[in-house]
Amino acid sequence: MRIHCLQHVPFEGPAAIADWAAKRGHSLVISRLYAGEALPSPDVFDWLLIMGGPMNIYQELQYPWLAAEKACIDQALAAGKTLLGICLGAQLLAERLGSPVYAGAEREIGWWPLHLTEAGRQSNLFGEMDEPLQAYHWHGDTFELPVGADCLASSSACVQQAFLYDQRVLGLQFHFEFTAQSMRRLIDHCAEEIVPGNYVQSVEQMLAAPPAVFERLHETLYRLLDRLASVDRTT
Repeated sequence: MRIHCLQHVPFEGPAAIADWAAKRGHSLVISRLYAGEALPSPDVFDWLLIMGGPMNIYQELQYPWLAAEKACIDQALAAGKTLLGICLGAQLLAERLGSPVYAGAEREIGWWPLHLTEAGRQSNLFGEMDEPLQAYHWHGDTFELPVGADCLASSSACVQQAFLYDQRVLGLQFHFEFTAQSMRRLIDHCAEEIVPGNYVQSVEQMLAAPPAVFERLHETLYRLLDRLASVDRTT
């Protein structure tokens, strides 16, 4: 399987997703949009992976490549590709599917649990997973559920945490892919966003996560990606 990743900043790459791809024998190519690298055409990939970033989806003046990225997403949607968007990537998917993206009532940063909706529990992707799911969060914006999509998971701070559209477009507002190293890089680059809030943990709280937390996180990630790949091969 050919996976193409759209990366928005140097410190938010595919992390454990790259490890999963290598172990499963999938190719992974990255377009580093912040460095001016070219966007792919739909014929060169099977999956389009859209990563996170500190920018907002509506900041096209500050980040001119956003407009071209949105056109790339539109092309992938029209071509029937599988798309996986994480954090900013999920917001971009929601926006391209016609939903508004806006500032959430709460900023959500740190380790916060996810709860599956009934649609999530019945889905091929999250069904029979133990709840609550551990996840790492870093976002201020949220979005409305796209028409025709199912909301699969929520948290206390954010209703729209995961959605599935057409069995092939998956948006995850949270992070399963982070490693201890990639979490540290995000904290180092975006520390100014860590301000007091109901769902904002301190740096010390975030860094206190033991290795076992990341092991469980990646077990869940691998299970989810394996299931998405299985769906992709049968459609």
